[in-house]
Amino acid sequence: MKVIVLNCGSSSIKYQLFDMPSAEVLAKGLVDKIGLKGASIKHTKLNGDVLKLEGEILDHQAGIEHVLAILTHSEHGSLKNLSELGAVGHRVVHAGEKYNGSVAITNEVIKALEECVDLAPLHNPPNLEGIYAITKLLPEVPQVGVFDTAFHQTMPEKAYLYGIPYSLYEKYKVRRYGFHGSSHRFVSKRAGEILGMPMDELKIISCHLGNGASIAAIDKGKSVDTSMGMTPVEGLVMGTRCGDVDAGAVLYIADKEETSIPFTNTLLNKHSGMLGLSGVSSDMRDIETAAAEGNHRAQVALDIYHYRIRKYIGAYAAAMGGADLLIFTGGVGENGWETRQECCMNLGFMGLDFDIEKNTKLRGKEAIISKDNSRVKVMVVPTNEELVIAQDTFEIVTT
Repeated sequence: MKVIVLNCGSSSIKYQLFDMPSAEVLAKGLVDKIGLKGASIKHTKLNGDVLKLEGEILDHQAGIEHVLAILTHSEHGSLKNLSELGAVGHRVVHAGEKYNGSVAITNEVIKALEECVDLAPLHNPPNLEGIYAITKLLPEVPQVGVFDTAFHQTMPEKAYLYGIPYSLYEKYKVRRYGFHGSSHRFVSKRAGEILGMPMDELKIISCHLGNGASIAAIDKGKSVDTSMGMTPVEGLVMGTRCGDVDAGAVLYIADKEETSIPFTNTLLNKHSGMLGLSGVSSDMRDIETAAAEGNHRAQVALDIYHYRIRKYIGAYAAAMGGADLLIFTGGVGENGWETRQECCMNLGFMGLDFDIEKNTKLRGKEAIISKDNSRVKVMVVPTNEELVIAQDTFEIVTT
């Protein structure tokens, strides 16, 4: 069965075409700058051939129409016709408390996701645009929603409730939801397979470190806590997001700067984090280069970044009563060997014996980077959220 996975952002569409159940990637691409000047499509075939197109793309439906046309093109395509397409899987960021797993898209599901727009105003609307477009263009093709928040629905109340009046949770569902669920689920399962140990027998701390970053505590296959909260701004210091900050400090800044709620939201999400601290960039590579050249702010930003990760690792080990496995994934986690080394220093009290030699220069490959006798194993496991979406989609439409 051919399954296309769509990840629709505010002005972009990432897509991959899978042949299931073999999980072979037949094609993938990016539709960029939708509704903006300089819109483009980059399409890569199985054999590595790349097609680049530029032109006006007004909205997500137009972008998806272009993708479907390329996929069925006699020269550039991977499908003879659209009847070969068996299902469409959508990445959806926020499902609130409504779903604890992936589901077939129905009118009822669409309505439920529309009700969650207030919880993820930047992410859910474009996710829904992809669903609307497929519903119109391919009404007979089944669709599946795979939610970033679903994996974390196993968290207990003590982990997901905030210390605010309970009535606000009842009225507005203000609580911790967590994100990167597909990634944490994938790498935890994959790590168990590599070690020959079932995921449901392990206490795992999973670190998804990219421009957005989160850590999850996974006890016997279930997420019991995670660093991101009601929105993706809580937790670790990220590329442009502030992470944990005193709510009183936010109110103080808003009062002194006389800023609106939208402006303050932009400040915390777009101008904070590593960018705001370093004044250099949101890209770890640029910050590391600047620090090596003696930029004090860049070095302080790196120190804060590493410290926050170590603090969460220790906290989650305490929350679970220990840990068996620490995983690094995401763009920084998979490729930033310096970051992994700094984050694992001084964790010997947990029973973690880090192997600097195994870790050094390792980029983007599955590997164990702790010493053979380390009680807590440390691993690098490249994530594959698109594969999770394809697998869930295939399973739902064939059962």
